[in-house]
Amino acid sequence: MFKTIQIGIVMLACAFVAAAQSSDYRKYEFYAGYSFGQVVNGIGDASLPDDPQDYSGLNTSITRNIARYAGLKFDFSVTEKIPYATRPSGLNVDSDFYNFSVGLQIKDNSSDKLVKPFLHALMGVAHIRNRISIGTDACIASRPCPTVFTERETGIASIVGGGIDIRAGDRIDVRVIQVDYIPTRLFDSSKRNVRVGIGLAFH
Repeated sequence: MFKTIQIGIVMLACAFVAAAQSSDYRKYEFYAGYSFGQVVNGIGDASLPDDPQDYSGLNTSITRNIARYAGLKFDFSVTEKIPYATRPSGLNVDSDFYNFSVGLQIKDNSSDKLVKPFLHALMGVAHIRNRISIGTDACIASRPCPTVFTERETGIASIVGGGIDIRAGDRIDVRVIQVDYIPTRLFDSSKRNVRVGIGLAFH
């Protein structure tokens, strides 16, 4: 976590050193796209290993560019895991993962730039909600059997990553790739998550 903060400070310093005073750049950016990632949902008992699981959903962000090469970014994502069956038979888990973060984006926001690679470093919170359902054939040890229960947790999160945008028009870019590393602190332990996304950025 501290390494992530250090990276963000370095990025911020470099951005202000490199920032040009030109006014010919986009002041705002709105992004919306598809997000696929691997999330550690934190259940982690003997029957449900604490391994990364596949999640998919929506990632959006709003960036206020304060200079040609630097912007303040607000990022939100919500992803859902498709229910799956695990041992013992009849045990199913559905899970939602939310992330809201704020930080710095480094990108050439020139109006006529064609290919626009970017980096960002963000800090915020993550929230996970796990819904666990147990079939009667999975209840061996105790009766009555709790058929459904939910656990929730909110904790600190950070995002370090980047991607590439390609200009597709005067006010629209195609985000051909975005890759992020998302460490979180949930259920009293550190989790390492990743996500990959594609979408559209509007200016």
